[in-house]
Amino acid sequence: MRSSAEAWKRINNTALHCAGRTGPQYHNTTGCQYLSRYSFSENFLKERRCLSSLLSEQAATSLVTMSELTDLDSVYITTVLEDTVDQLAILGKIMPQTFEGRPDANEMVGDEIGKIIDSQKQLESKYEGLISKRAELRAGGRKGDANHLRATEEEISSVVGGIRHATQTFSKSLKQSPLTSDNLGKMQGDRQFLQDVLSEAMDEITLEKTFMSLIQSVTAERDKKAELQNTILKEEEGRKRIRSLQRQIQNVKVELEEEIQQRNEMIAHLKDQLQEMKAKTSMEGKYVQKDAEVAVNQVQKRCMLSEKQLKDEIELIKKKIDEEIRVNQEIEQYLKAHQSELEEKVDYWMEKYDKDVDQKTHQLEVLKASKASDLARLQELTKLYAEYEQVVVEDRIDKEKIRRLQEQELEELKSTVKLQSWWRGIMVRRQLGPYSKKKKKKGKKGKKGSGKKKGKKKK
Repeated sequence: MRSSAEAWKRINNTALHCAGRTGPQYHNTTGCQYLSRYSFSENFLKERRCLSSLLSEQAATSLVTMSELTDLDSVYITTVLEDTVDQLAILGKIMPQTFEGRPDANEMVGDEIGKIIDSQKQLESKYEGLISKRAELRAGGRKGDANHLRATEEEISSVVGGIRHATQTFSKSLKQSPLTSDNLGKMQGDRQFLQDVLSEAMDEITLEKTFMSLIQSVTAERDKKAELQNTILKEEEGRKRIRSLQRQIQNVKVELEEEIQQRNEMIAHLKDQLQEMKAKTSMEGKYVQKDAEVAVNQVQKRCMLSEKQLKDEIELIKKKIDEEIRVNQEIEQYLKAHQSELEEKVDYWMEKYDKDVDQKTHQLEVLKASKASDLARLQELTKLYAEYEQVVVEDRIDKEKIRRLQEQELEELKSTVKLQSWWRGIMVRRQLGPYSKKKKKKGKKGKKGSGKKKGKKKK
């Protein structure tokens, strides 16, 4: 119950903030002063969105905590909503249709623009102070200045955002006047919508102790807003698409114009080439005609010269034929004159041939006979040579045997001498045979006997 009361207290405060103030402060406020406070429809829309979001949050909380309101809560809420609806109705009555043409219109707009300019100047002065502070912190280089520098950077970014927003608001206020009938009509529509929603919610709370119509209105408005947002997005996409297509069309137009220009330039170039070709063709035709005439004249002259040369050659050939006939007759007479002489020479050479053949045949027979005798002689000499050669070989063999026998005897003699020398040396060294020591004569027998014994022992 306590959370529900606090929620509806917040709803009451929000509704009062959106519709105006209560008490003597509200009753002393004229329509112009109230309009001056809400001169821009954007502020009213912002507060309407704030109310819708707050109503949706509190309604969801109430639905979770309880299904129906108690009688005391419904009375409290009905009282607050009734007061809010009355204030919205009064606001709708006191607001004019338009401020255009009124003497204080420029003053109201000027006040709003002055407030915007003052707020922008304050932001600019704050921005300059933050910039100088940041420069001091950077120049100090002390410990702990990093956090202050970071905080200063964040403040600078927020101030820059505020300056940007103020500039946009100022530009909008300069582009569109808030005192036109369209803006005031829009404000009246928003006020009427809020009045109808709160009236319907008040009736439902009074009769059924619920506020589903308020939730449904907020949901419907949210859906409508989402649909409007989607429509705006689609329209923006369509505009972007249209701009893109327009750019493409413009590019295509430019390309077509460039292509047409290139085609025109090509056509002009081809026309120039055609004119040049026509002039060149006419000149070439004239040149070819003259060249053909000159060639025909040259051929005629060459034919005439060739004909003259051929006639001269014919005359020369006729002269040569006559000369050849004369030479032939002279040669024929010469050959007839020498034919008898040649016949005699042929007879002579025939007889000489026969004689030479007989002579050479006889010589050939003589040579054959001498060849046979020489062959027999050669065979005899060959046989004799073989016998002599056999005798020589046998003599050589005998001499070789004698030589080997002599060498063998010489070797045996040398070996014998060596053996004798070796044996003599052994006998000398061992004192054998004639080389043995001679025995000495002894005076006494006893000594001789002892000498014999000693000799025996040595042996």
